[in-house]
Amino acid sequence: MTSLEEARALLREFPVVDGHNDLPWALREQVAYDLDARSIDTDQSAYLHTDLARLRAGGVGAQYWSVYVPSDQPGAATATLEQIDCVRQLIDRYPAELRSALTAADMEAARAEGRIASLMGAEGGHSIDDSLAVLRSLYALGVRYMTLTHNDNNAWADSATDEPNVGGLSAFGREVVREMNREGMLVDLSHVAATTMRDALDTTAAPVIFSHSSARAVCDHPRNIPDDVLERLPANGGVAMVTFVPKFILQAAVDWTAAAGANLRAHGLHPLDTTPEAMKLHHAFEETNPRPIATVSTVADHLDHMREVAGIDHLGIGGDYDGTAFTPDGLNDVSGYPNLIAELLDRGWSRADLAKLTWQNSVRVLGAAEDVARDLQSTRGPSNATLGSLDG
Repeated sequence: MTSLEEARALLREFPVVDGHNDLPWALREQVAYDLDARSIDTDQSAYLHTDLARLRAGGVGAQYWSVYVPSDQPGAATATLEQIDCVRQLIDRYPAELRSALTAADMEAARAEGRIASLMGAEGGHSIDDSLAVLRSLYALGVRYMTLTHNDNNAWADSATDEPNVGGLSAFGREVVREMNREGMLVDLSHVAATTMRDALDTTAAPVIFSHSSARAVCDHPRNIPDDVLERLPANGGVAMVTFVPKFILQAAVDWTAAAGANLRAHGLHPLDTTPEAMKLHHAFEETNPRPIATVSTVADHLDHMREVAGIDHLGIGGDYDGTAFTPDGLNDVSGYPNLIAELLDRGWSRADLAKLTWQNSVRVLGAAEDVARDLQSTRGPSNATLGSLDG
């Protein structure tokens, strides 16, 4: 049996839980949620990284769909609700393939049924409009993690890619973390500043996740996780989910991405735009400025380091498909996960270790958050604190 055959066999038993896929935003940007125009039960490889056949080929058993809106967009709370509605429409449209999942038990039930557990993660604390009531409402609608920031600071948390503002988490930011713990919503520390990571770990009573982040020691980008934070995951119980975005995993790609983003801005487009118009400009830029290419091995290098620092019980996968313009060779779309598992097999990772990476760790961490929430709800009610009352 080849490594790739062994990888596919393992994924049939322990499929991938992927922490972050931006399909809902791609559907909003490309076709304004016209699901007939991007019917994912047909081949969408000309437009998207994701469709049902490729999810199956990739051995995906659970997907956190990102319900993301840009941090500089007015009406973020409303747009987040529209993103949630998109995920619900997808689940209703493809019931034979997708199953709504709100708990770790739901994830296991979906695996037993041979369906893809569909969960939601809100990307950026701006989505709650500084309101703990909105946070609770998102949880009630099915959101099971929230990334505390996106690319910009909010009023109560510092982002990795913005200038320091509150020095990590403010008093209200810490209350957001405590309320997420009480609800059972995972605290996601991707995108946040290292100071915010440390403050969140000091505050949380439940395990945290990094839904799509890699190792800063391997690629020195502020979106990645410093070793001192990785070292804290065993005591916390959390999971760091390696991402595939070339500009976060390959040092040579960092400068190229900055130049490519400037090219998009010069044409009036956002640097994160992945519409066909933006991709046409990217490819034209690439003809005269060859793009550094990340590979499956690049991602595996991050996982090797993260395993050494945090331990195998604290690793997962969060590809960021349909949220990035470029992907590594061999991980071109959601069908590529077996290539990564095969690479890790060739590096000596055991079957037991790989089962933790793909399925077991991510299911465990959601279950642990549920356990903490039950305990907290028995001792205190919802917080009605406000940004003004805590931060002045």
